[in-house]
Amino acid sequence: MTESITIDLEDGPIHTNVPTWRYSESEDLNYVNEHIEELEVKEVHGSGDYGMWIGPQAEQASIATFRRKLKSAPHNFIAQPTLALSTCPTCTGSGLAPRHVDLRPFVLSGRDGVRIVPGGLTRVALADGSLIVNSSQGGGTKDTWVLDG
Repeated sequence: MTESITIDLEDGPIHTNVPTWRYSESEDLNYVNEHIEELEVKEVHGSGDYGMWIGPQAEQASIATFRRKLKSAPHNFIAQPTLALSTCPTCTGSGLAPRHVDLRPFVLSGRDGVRIVPGGLTRVALADGSLIVNSSQGGGTKDTWVLDG
């Protein structure tokens, strides 16, 4: 298991807080197989959330199919816990409704150091109950600005 790197926006330190299991490692493979219904499984070189498996939202019948896909090319996949994304009010065809979001902050790096700007890009899962926020998979975006720090 490895961990992803995150930055604490308030204090600025870098933390590692998202465990990552590599399906090609035997210890990790056993853990993922035992907990696949709780995890997100992603293609290592994928983008746009294509080929992503979200265990808690998956249909039972598709588990065996996905396990075969993992077994055929284990080096192509990693697994991570399914994150509990926040929600925010979003305009839908039926009016305002909560939708899952994640925030991509803007971090500028230059000669004078690193600066986190007051805002970022919020990615939105537009489908009711979806955790997929990527625009290529039906998600949307919102500008996010911090007006007072």
